[in-house]
Amino acid sequence: MILCTLFFIIFCLCKLVFLKRESCCYMLAYECYKAPEDRKLDTETSAKIVFRNKNLGIEEYKFLLQTIVNSGIGEGTYVPRNIISGQEDSSTLKVSITEMDDLIFDTLDKLFAKTGISPSEIDILVVNVSLFSPAPSLAARVVNRYKMRSDVKTFNLSGMGCSASVVSIDLVQHLFKSYKNAFAVVVSTESIGPNWYQGKEKSMMLSNCLFRSGGCSMLFTNNSALKRQAIFRLKHLVRTHLGSKDESYGCCTQTVDDLGYKGFLLTKSLKKSAAQALALNLRVLAPKLLPVSELIRYVYVSLREKKTKSTSIQEMGAGLNLKTGVDHLCIHPGGRAIIDEVGKSLGLSNYDLEPTRMALHRFGNTSAGGLWYVLAYMEAKQRLKKGNKILMISLGAGFKCNNCVWEVMRDLEDVNVWKDSIDQYPPETTVNPFIEKYSWINEEYLSFVRFH
Repeated sequence: MILCTLFFIIFCLCKLVFLKRESCCYMLAYECYKAPEDRKLDTETSAKIVFRNKNLGIEEYKFLLQTIVNSGIGEGTYVPRNIISGQEDSSTLKVSITEMDDLIFDTLDKLFAKTGISPSEIDILVVNVSLFSPAPSLAARVVNRYKMRSDVKTFNLSGMGCSASVVSIDLVQHLFKSYKNAFAVVVSTESIGPNWYQGKEKSMMLSNCLFRSGGCSMLFTNNSALKRQAIFRLKHLVRTHLGSKDESYGCCTQTVDDLGYKGFLLTKSLKKSAAQALALNLRVLAPKLLPVSELIRYVYVSLREKKTKSTSIQEMGAGLNLKTGVDHLCIHPGGRAIIDEVGKSLGLSNYDLEPTRMALHRFGNTSAGGLWYVLAYMEAKQRLKKGNKILMISLGAGFKCNNCVWEVMRDLEDVNVWKDSIDQYPPETTVNPFIEKYSWINEEYLSFVRFH
């Protein structure tokens, strides 16, 4: 009887270890998009685009140009060609498809070439683009372009916002529990061209100042035999959704203004929703990361927050030292003020925030693809060493906070998408060179603009 019990226990332990190995999610490679130089959007060109909008008056001009010069975005970001050429109203299906094809196929071509994995070996494909969902789907276009197998499992996610990458990865890790030794590809990007706002609502004009072209394709596997080829291993992933609250649901939405112009609305309640979502997420994620000493402090902070019902990001982060459990923080580069706010609340140093600030400066807010430009910066600067842990923080429409933790599997030093500019970063100053040219802009709206 004792031997039977012992064998049963050993069997259960072996099964548990086996299942854990099967559920592993390794990233083999990722490829960020860099648009051609003829799509580069400096501040002077941005101003010309602003002045082309005949719906704007002097106050709207002041608001937009103030936002541009204080956004934290540099002179090297990219937009679709129809924006550069003055065809913002060209929202045809052909324009939208071309924008997506250029980015998706460019990154996938490079990803397959880098890894040596054939498209016919892919078992799972997830494509996320929030603001464009044609039929057949973008995932189907990828299958057709690369002649993938008939049994490939495809998923096309829309409307998931800036945190869609982490949502897609969560989907992949769950699918890995059902498919052994599988390969999965995730493509994260956003459709900018047909969603350029041409009205005059200030809360909808902000997206034109922040969002830029970009995206990333990633390759994952749960095959433990490829562990040595992997660059990252997924350790934890926590998703938080506040869509049941009307205020959070409506703080960033795609809508139409009173003049009939389509755009993306960002409201002042975004700050409160972000604070609540991040606080709730960290209450679940932090215990998985932090040592006992930090957990005790975290419990104290959580109880205090629950008692006071605070929605301040800064109060939420008081006493919480995430750097005791992770080595690097990869924050979504949504805007200068939100980066500064999260950094201040979590007690992060300028060194910790540098990758996010530089990704925003060089590439802008590329929505779901933004996290990977931040990660690429860390790699290009040779910060990522074997055994390091990286916390990814993403916030997106819904309202959602989706965070995950990666373990670095080997020392990384690929300059990747930063190869043409990494030596110039960080610059001595990120002050926009056109700040003096537009010095006539007043500070009237600065408190609202800086948050976004």
